[in-house]
Amino acid sequence: MALPQRISELDPIAAPAQERRIRRCTFRRLSRIAADPEAAYEVSCLYPDRRVPLPLGDVEMSSAICASCTADHIFRPDED
Repeated sequence: MALPQRISELDPIAAPAQERRIRRCTFRRLSRIAADPEAAYEVSCLYPDRRVPLPLGDVEMSSAICASCTADHIFRPDED
C-alpha cells in the first residue's frame, strides 16, 4: 500500500497566458505557422471580397490594426 507523501511546494504546470484580446471578426483568418507548444499564428484579413487575404502579421501586430477597424458591421454580433 502506498502512503501519501507531503510535497513542500508544487511548481505551476503552465504559466498564465498573456491577455490578447482581439474582437471577433467574420473576415479574419488565423493560420498556425508553428506546431510547438508556443504556437505562433499569422493573421490575415479577407475584407471586403474574401478573395485575396491581406497579411496583418502575428497576433500582437494585428491587434492594433483590428482594433482600429472602422467597419463595425464585420464584427460578430456577440462582441457588442
